[in-house]
Amino acid sequence: MEQSQYQHHSPNPSLFQLFTSFLRLGATAFGGPAMVAYIRKMVVEKNHWLDESSARDGVALCQTIPGATAMQMSAYVGLRAKGVAGAAASFIGFGLPAFLFMMILSALYARTHTLPAVISMFNGLQAIIIAVIANATLSFGKNSIKNWRNVINALIAASLFGLKVSPILVIIVAALLGMILYDKQPVPHAVIHTKKAHAPKSLSLILSVTTIGFTAFYFLDRKLFDLAILMFRIDLFAFGGGFASVPLMYHEVVEARSWLDGKTLLDGIALGQVTPGPIVMTATFIGYLLKGPLGALLATISVFLPSFMIVVGTAPYFDRLSASPYFKRVITGILCSFVGLLLTVTIRFALNIPWDFTRILLSGAAFIALLLRVDILWVVLAGTVISLIVL
Repeated sequence: MEQSQYQHHSPNPSLFQLFTSFLRLGATAFGGPAMVAYIRKMVVEKNHWLDESSARDGVALCQTIPGATAMQMSAYVGLRAKGVAGAAASFIGFGLPAFLFMMILSALYARTHTLPAVISMFNGLQAIIIAVIANATLSFGKNSIKNWRNVINALIAASLFGLKVSPILVIIVAALLGMILYDKQPVPHAVIHTKKAHAPKSLSLILSVTTIGFTAFYFLDRKLFDLAILMFRIDLFAFGGGFASVPLMYHEVVEARSWLDGKTLLDGIALGQVTPGPIVMTATFIGYLLKGPLGALLATISVFLPSFMIVVGTAPYFDRLSASPYFKRVITGILCSFVGLLLTVTIRFALNIPWDFTRILLSGAAFIALLLRVDILWVVLAGTVISLIVL
C-alpha cells in the first residue's frame, strides 16, 4: 500500500513501531472512548507523531463517522503518520489484544457456561450489564437531546424499534427526519485541512479483496457468509461509538435470526466489558458460538473493516463533508435515534432477566457507580465477585 501525503513533520515511526505501540496500548484499552485521551497523549506528547491540531481533527472525524471511536482513532494516527499501511498497522495492533482475550473467554464460556458457579456469576453480570446499557442511554441522551426536535426523533425511533422494525430502517427514517426537523441547524466550521491523499487506490484494493472473500464464503459456507455480511452491516450503521451497535446486534442476532437468545447475548456483552477494547468486540463472542474460531475471526474482521475503510476514505474530504448542512442534519437525526434505540433495547434486555431483590440491588448499585464515574472495569469485576458469593 502506498504512503499517503498525510505525514506530519515529526519523528517518523516505522510500521513496527506503530504496531507495537498500539499493541501495548490496546492491551490496557479499558473504558472504550476514554482511550482516545490516552492515544492523544501517546502520539502527541510522548512520541510527537502528530501535533495537537491534527489530533483534534482526528477526534472530530472519528466521533462523526460510524464505528468504535478509539479503534478509528488508532487508524487515523497511523494514516497520518505512515499512510494506509500505517493505518492498518495501528488498527490491527490496537484491536489484537481485545480479540485474543475475547477468543479465550468465548472458548471458556462455551465449555463452562452450564456450571453452577458460572451460571451464578452471569446471573449477576446480566443485571449489571443492564445498568451499563442504561447508563450509555443516559450519556447518549445528555449529548444528543437538546430540544423538542431531538425528543421527537428519539421517541419515533423508540416506537419503531418497539414495534420490531429493523434498527437499520429506523436509522434511515431518523436521517430523513433530520433533514426535515433540523433545517435551521447551524453549519460547523471545517475542521480538517489535509491535502488530497492517494488512499483511493488502497481503498479499491481492500474493497476488491473483501468482495472476493465474501463471494468465496457465499459458495463455501453460507452461515459464515451471513455472519460476515451481518457484522459488516452493523458497523456501517453504528454511529455514535461502540454502544450504538448493541441495538443492531440484538435485533439481528436475537430477534431476526434467533442465533442466540437475549441472555446469551448479555453474557457476551458482559465478557466484552472485562476485556480491553470496544463493546463491538461482542462480535467475536457471537462468531465463536456460531462457527468456532473461524467464525470469531471472520465476525471480528467484518465488524471492524467498515470503520477502517471509512477512516481511510473520508479523512481527506472530511472538512468539505462536515461543512455540508445536509450532512450535519443527517448525523444529528441519527444520533438522536440511538437514544431511542438504546432505551428500547435496555427494556428488552431487562425483560429477559428474572429480577429479584439481589439483582435489583446489584443493577442499581452498578448504575449509581457508573453515574459517579467509577471505571466500568471495576464495576464489572466487583459485580462478578459479588455474584459468585450471593447468587
